Amino acid sequence: MEEGKKTEGDDRHFEHHEFLIDGNQIPMRVDKFLMLKMEGMSRTKIQEAVKAGMVKINHSDCKPNEKVKPYDLVTVFFYKARGHSENVVPEDIPLDIIYEDDDLMVVNKPAGMVVHPGIGNWTGTLVNALAFYMKGKKELPIKEGNTNERPGLVHRIDKDTSGLLVIAKTEEAMTHLGKQFYNHTIERKYVALVWGDMEEEKGTIEGHIGRHPQHRMMRTVFVDGSEGKHAITHYEVLERYYYVTKIQCQLETGRTHQIRVHMKHLGHPLFNDKKYGGDRIVKGTVFTKFKAFVNNTFAVMPRHALHAKSLGFIHPTTGEKMFFEKEVPEDFQNAITRWKNYVASRKENL
Repeated sequence: MEEGKKTEGDDRHFEHHEFLIDGNQIPMRVDKFLMLKMEGMSRTKIQEAVKAGMVKINHSDCKPNEKVKPYDLVTVFFYKARGHSENVVPEDIPLDIIYEDDDLMVVNKPAGMVVHPGIGNWTGTLVNALAFYMKGKKELPIKEGNTNERPGLVHRIDKDTSGLLVIAKTEEAMTHLGKQFYNHTIERKYVALVWGDMEEEKGTIEGHIGRHPQHRMMRTVFVDGSEGKHAITHYEVLERYYYVTKIQCQLETGRTHQIRVHMKHLGHPLFNDKKYGGDRIVKGTVFTKFKAFVNNTFAVMPRHALHAKSLGFIHPTTGEKMFFEKEVPEDFQNAITRWKNYVASRKENL
């Protein structure tokens, strides 16, 4: 399947998407096909668009149950959702800026903050905070292929992942940093707490990651490489706490949910990762005391245990090697401390 092309009308009130069907595509209802390809679009909204004549197959009107076939051209016309605007609303939200110069800034994003506006999250995002911070200063550039709601963004991390992000302040910086991400020369290391005692001290997970065929908001590994995009994660054990393991992950690629999906695939989902099955007791005893301990630790860290700890890149103007590091935040450290205390008490009782 080729990537869908997206254009915008001159008045900025609508979006136009095109999907050229791959020759290997299995016939599929057009509403289901678009639901899988357009993240954030509900089936109801897509069906309404079809009925309104805003979805066409080979430039002809269609019905929601009409099936797309190999080499069909599907075009979609959507009015922008309410709140979707060329200009992001500036909001006075504190930013933890680790470094800043005329070309870029490095920020430490807290867990719980969405990176950019989108359906269901038009305010309170990192981009809204950046818009306020940059008010009266230079306008942040927009990466080619991005929407106007993502100024300055070269990459992103999940809402409940904490840690470092680099923000481009100029077109030149955006292009230069973008190439480094494309060429996989950016150094990114994460700290994660995963369920289970990892079998190896270090290893590499390699497997295509794509949208889950049944759960469109999730990703999964396609072992045979038939779908998704190539993804590589290197991991190393930092500490073991019997039933969970603290690890360091280094990304060679940057796919959506990459570490979370790869660890789930390995049988070690992230601690308290609700989307990928880590929000229950995966490893451990059946004793009530242990269940209470785990639930209390979930309460201490009510999000998945993943932190973008370090970020390294070449400065787009000076050519200098830049490296930044930020230790795990308080909630993550508190969860680790609880597991350390659990291990210590276990040893005392042996």
